[in-house]
Amino acid sequence: MSIPQSGGGPIEDHSQLAGYLEAGCKPRDDWRIGTEHEKFGYCKDTLRPIPYAGERSVLAVLEGLRDGHGWAPVEEAGKLIGLEKDGANVSLEPGGQLELSGAPLETIHQTCDEVNQHLADVKDIADKVGVGFIGLGAAPIWTHEDMPLMPKGRYKLMDAYMQKVGTMGRSMMRRTCTVQVNLDFGSEADMVQKLRIALALQPVATALFANSPFFEGKPNGHKSWRSRVWRDLDADRTGMLPFVFEDGFGFEAYAEFALDVPMYFVYRDGEYIDALGMSFRDFLRGELPALPGEKPTLSDWADHLTTIFPEARIKKFMEMRGADGGPWRRLCALPAFWTGLMYDQSALDAAWDICKGWDAETREGLRVAASEQALQAEVGGIRMHDLAREVLNISEAGLKARARPGAGGMVPDETHFLNALRESIDSGKVPADELLDHYHGDWNGDLTRIYSEFSY
Repeated sequence: MSIPQSGGGPIEDHSQLAGYLEAGCKPRDDWRIGTEHEKFGYCKDTLRPIPYAGERSVLAVLEGLRDGHGWAPVEEAGKLIGLEKDGANVSLEPGGQLELSGAPLETIHQTCDEVNQHLADVKDIADKVGVGFIGLGAAPIWTHEDMPLMPKGRYKLMDAYMQKVGTMGRSMMRRTCTVQVNLDFGSEADMVQKLRIALALQPVATALFANSPFFEGKPNGHKSWRSRVWRDLDADRTGMLPFVFEDGFGFEAYAEFALDVPMYFVYRDGEYIDALGMSFRDFLRGELPALPGEKPTLSDWADHLTTIFPEARIKKFMEMRGADGGPWRRLCALPAFWTGLMYDQSALDAAWDICKGWDAETREGLRVAASEQALQAEVGGIRMHDLAREVLNISEAGLKARARPGAGGMVPDETHFLNALRESIDSGKVPADELLDHYHGDWNGDLTRIYSEFSY
C-alpha cells in the first residue's frame, strides 16, 4: 500500500482536485511502465509467517537489502518500514508481505530486469536469515491470528475500520498479495478510454492470473480467493465503478466520486491522525472533526486518493489492480498484457470494441465468475476462455506495434513476455488449476508442499 504522498500546497479552489489528476497527462514519448508486486515471507523451518522483528523477520530482510544492496531506509516512528533506490521502493503490506513498487520504466525488458534483480537480491538475504518468499494471491494455510500487523500508523487505523464496513477487509490486509501495473495517459479522453477498458477487462486479468485456490489449509471453491475477498471489503471504495461508463465522465467526475469516499487519515508531522469515516468535503470547508479549522493540501488529496481501491483507479497515472500475486514469469506478464492493450491506439480501439456494449451487470458478472472459475467462467454467452484469447491476441499485436527491442536488439519486441499467458490459453489452465491438480494428485492433500515447490 502507498506511502505518504507529496502532492503540493494548499487547496484554494475546488478545481484543483480534478486538476491534480489532469496534471498526470503526459505526451506519448513520456509514457512509462511501473510494476508492483507483493509476496509472502515465511520461516523455512516452521513454514510460519515471518514477524516484523527478530532473527528471521521482515526487518532482517529490509536491513539486509539496505546494508548489502544499497537501498536507502524509510522509517516511521523510528522503525524501518521501507526502502528506496533509483526511483523504486520496497514497502511492507499490513501482514508483512514485501512489496516492490518499481521505477517508471520505458519497456517491459527493463521492468523484467528490475523484477529479476529484486527477487535475486531478496533471495540472497532471505537465504542468509532462513526465510523464503512465495508469490500467491492468498495465504494458503495461515489464519488471521497467525499474521502480525506491521508497525505503520496507516495500518493500525485501517485495521479497526475494516471491521465496520465489510467482512473481509482484515483478510485483504494480512492474507492477500497482488501484482499490478501502473500506466500513463495522454489526455482526458485517453484516460477515459483506458479506464473504461481497464475496468471492463479486469476480469480477464483476474482469470488469467488466478492463483489463490486455497485458504486456511483447504480449497476454497474459488480460483482467485483474493478477488473474492475484495468483493466484500468496503463498498464505498471498491468495485467496478459503473459511473465511469456514463456520458460526460472525466477527471471532474472521478474527483467527485473520490470526495464521497470516507476518509481514513490525515498525515501530519510523521503521524497518522484518525479521520476514519470523515468527509473530505468537510475538510475542504475547514470542518474536519479531526483537524477543526484546518483546510487540506494537495498532499492530503493525494493521500486520500491512495485509500480508494477499485479494480482500476487513477491518480496521476492509472493502476490495473485485478491480478493475483504469482510465480516469477507472471510478474513480467502482467505489465506486458496491459501495456500491449493500452500503449498502442489500434490495440486500445480493438479492446474497446470488445467491451463497449457491455452493461454494468455484465461487467460485474464477469468479475464474480472470473474469481470463481477463471478461464472456465461464462456470463451472458461470453465465454471467458474465448474472451481471454481474443484480448491476448490484441495485446500481442499492440506489443508488436510498439516494437521495443531488448537484449541489445536481439529480441525484436516484448511479445515473449506473454508466453506464460499463451500457455494458459492453449491449456485452459491458470496457476490455480495447476495448484489444485497438485493438491488432489501428487501432494495427496498436503498443502505444505506448496512452499518448497512454488517459492521464488
